[in-house]
Amino acid sequence: MTATAETQGAQMVTLRIWRGDANGGKFEDYSTPVTHGMVVLDAVHQVQATQATDLAVRWNCKAGKCGSCSAEINGRPALMCMTQLAHVLTDQPIVIEPMQAFPTIKDLVTDVSWNYEVKKRIKPFQPRKPDAPDGTWRMDQVDVDRVQEFRKCIECFLCQDVCHVLRDHHKHEEFIGPRFLVYVAALEMHPLDTADRLEDLKDRDGIGYCNITKCCTKVCPEHITITDNAIIPLKERVVDEYYDPIMRLWRLFVPKRTALPMVSS
Repeated sequence: MTATAETQGAQMVTLRIWRGDANGGKFEDYSTPVTHGMVVLDAVHQVQATQATDLAVRWNCKAGKCGSCSAEINGRPALMCMTQLAHVLTDQPIVIEPMQAFPTIKDLVTDVSWNYEVKKRIKPFQPRKPDAPDGTWRMDQVDVDRVQEFRKCIECFLCQDVCHVLRDHHKHEEFIGPRFLVYVAALEMHPLDTADRLEDLKDRDGIGYCNITKCCTKVCPEHITITDNAIIPLKERVVDEYYDPIMRLWRLFVPKRTALPMVSS
């Protein structure tokens, strides 16, 4: 911070940053001058440049589109590059710590590789055969539009971090989390997809663990309506397929997936 900047309205703030690795650590306080318009990532970089050159922090685009700088700011999962200091400034230190749902590598950097392993085991898109003479498909625009919301996901994994099933109960082996329920929804609701993922959702992927608190929707930087538009419709499909008494009776006489077509909820 230059002397010129300091004379143009800079104020001193304290960042309480978690320092450590997988074996443990502690919070350390750093006082640094900030000016109007700065985001939390700016202040962290300033501390890194002037006081803690070994501070580990992951970032990339600084535009809220890569999801790299996910952390917890005053206890709330958020992107550091999209959190204005003006929105979190108080007379108390600003507490910055790594995401709690994943193992810490160093300081503010966590190991999110588990998420990529989850994605690998989800059945990929399987299109139906073309249904037009020219070898193309026909579909309603409303069905095309419906899945576009889910494609906005930047995989920041803030929704995974805030989910109590992963964060507090550590059900990583039994529950894929809201990010991948959104991913499955984008596939299941696609008008051309033919793969059946409902049994996986029910058994392996643990959709029953979600009690629709909507905490994932609240932290999504892309404003995806995760709970209402993705998770609840998937839950309804699982219930229709496996727990509805009329559908269970129907299954006795009609083979699975050749019965009544799945209808978008």
